[in-house]
Amino acid sequence: MTQDSVSRRATEDREAPGSPAGPLPRRSTEDPRRRIPRTDSLLAHPEIVRASATMSARVVRDLVRAAQDRARGGQIAPEQVLDEVLAALGDGAASSLRPVLNATGVIVHTNLGRAPLSGTAREAVQDAAGYTDVEFDLATGARSRRGAGARAALRAACPEAEDALVVTNGAAALLLATTALAGAGEVVLSRGEMIEIGAGFRLPDLITSTGARLHEVGTTNRTHLADYENALGPDTGCVLRIHTSNYRVIGFTSEVPLAELAGPCRGAGVPLVADVGSGLLAPEPLLPSEPDAATALRDGADVVLASGDKLLGGPQAGILLGRAEVIARLARHPLARAVRADKLTLAALEATLTGPTPPVLAALRTDAGRLRERTAALAERTGGRLIAHDGRVGGGGGAEVPLPGWAIALDPELAGPLRIGSPAVVATVREDACLLDLRCVPEDQDDVLIAAVEGARAQGATAEPPR
Repeated sequence: MTQDSVSRRATEDREAPGSPAGPLPRRSTEDPRRRIPRTDSLLAHPEIVRASATMSARVVRDLVRAAQDRARGGQIAPEQVLDEVLAALGDGAASSLRPVLNATGVIVHTNLGRAPLSGTAREAVQDAAGYTDVEFDLATGARSRRGAGARAALRAACPEAEDALVVTNGAAALLLATTALAGAGEVVLSRGEMIEIGAGFRLPDLITSTGARLHEVGTTNRTHLADYENALGPDTGCVLRIHTSNYRVIGFTSEVPLAELAGPCRGAGVPLVADVGSGLLAPEPLLPSEPDAATALRDGADVVLASGDKLLGGPQAGILLGRAEVIARLARHPLARAVRADKLTLAALEATLTGPTPPVLAALRTDAGRLRERTAALAERTGGRLIAHDGRVGGGGGAEVPLPGWAIALDPELAGPLRIGSPAVVATVREDACLLDLRCVPEDQDDVLIAAVEGARAQGATAEPPR
């Protein structure tokens, strides 16, 4: 084909029916992706350097690359990459956990981290974050027993205990006690105490997970002393009593008091383990039916198990209190190493025990008159209504025990904006109202709560109406 024929073919193509007249448009050679800022330029940008002062280089680089990828995919313009990175850095924090104002009236709220630490405990955690003498005797320069201060504080708070041990949580305490005492033997347990707690977690499954065998006695609603006595034998590793903290069986029922069960166990040489759950070390007048460690030990339990982050008001921890020889046996078991508490837990627990009244007990013992006065004042400032509202202990403690109080009733549409605001406020939605219970909100946060309500209203006013 000659050059003239090539030119004619091009002309015919341009003038074919349906083709635009005139010369073919030239394809643009400028790819918008070329305008995406380089990684090194972004990392060196002064605003990014300032905004990323509290983040690692890896995290900042990942945010930069994420913004660049959004630009490459056409989700944002190349000129928006810098703003995208700065926005991500501004929203970033050292942890993804967000502080929350608990306005539900549930004191030990599992979904909100259970017990809030006291100011003293928070300071102790900060001090323990660096190097510390957790297992070191500064006077002699020799290794010492781990967590001596926390154990001493537990013995002082519960003199009925000869010794104490601290592990990661309540489930770990139960696992260690039954494993070390029963081994592959039997754990005697009433059928009325075969408990399932949150998220489908079943305590019998935990007990049998390491090879121990459950010897069930009695029935769901009635267990007698003879049931336990008939179960005791050469294969019995321990007798276990578990407080049914998150439910009640009422009506035609029967259970054996610890004081009656202690005698047969002692006669058979079998340890008696009492899991009181909630973390009370001594009786609490406001919760007369809630078991406590001191009473259980006086009644003859060899070991008492409790949680540190419930009514004790401290960090998540499993606490074991009891006879010195039994605690020593548990501490020597290999599993004790796997479930031992870290230095931050030990520091917070000791500070909780030796410091002022923790927030959990302060909320439990809130003066009803003062709570009403405070709630009424905030209801007026927020444009809400004052209504009666019962709080709860939560966390499996004080089941079915109402804590009379008050709440601010707001429009139910505010619940969502309050949860995603800053700070996040978690309320209760009930009977077409968003209820703010101040029992667990510190008084010095009242102005913060009011600002959160105003922000939630403003967000609702500017939200796009549904189509």
